Amino acid sequence: MTEAAALVYRVRIAAPCAAVFDHFVDPERLLRWIGVAAELDPRPGGRLRIDVNGRDVVRGAFVEVAPPHRVAFTWGWDAPEAPVGPGASLVEVTLTPDGAATRLELRHSGLPAPAGPVHDAGWRHYLPRLATAAGGGDPGGDPMATPRTRHGTPS
Repeated sequence: MTEAAALVYRVRIAAPCAAVFDHFVDPERLLRWIGVAAELDPRPGGRLRIDVNGRDVVRGAFVEVAPPHRVAFTWGWDAPEAPVGPGASLVEVTLTPDGAATRLELRHSGLPAPAGPVHDAGWRHYLPRLATAAGGGDPGGDPMATPRTRHGTPS
């Protein structure tokens, strides 16, 4: 299967790097912007499990944890029909200070071509929610956090 080009996003967040970093490693903060349940062990080799909507579950492991500037973890879906199995792709987050704000770069690589558009839509939905939550705002209820919405598999 052909691999999709890496997905790369750049977002400026009105919060310091440490606050943004915490939204990737603290389950309570992570759930402000993505998922309905999470188990995180933020150390190299530590478990990452995010129940996105009560049905679709992301599983992976932390690869790098360098507070407050970098976190990387594997990513994949815990479902036999998913084109990206547990831990099969890599998400790398780099945080750079920008005055009192943070420049976030998220790079998601190792996705098979059919999964690229689905993950692109997901990150385009969730990164603005992260920016709001990390900036101290309330992103509100997640319209994609419903078991009727299928995550991780192409339509």
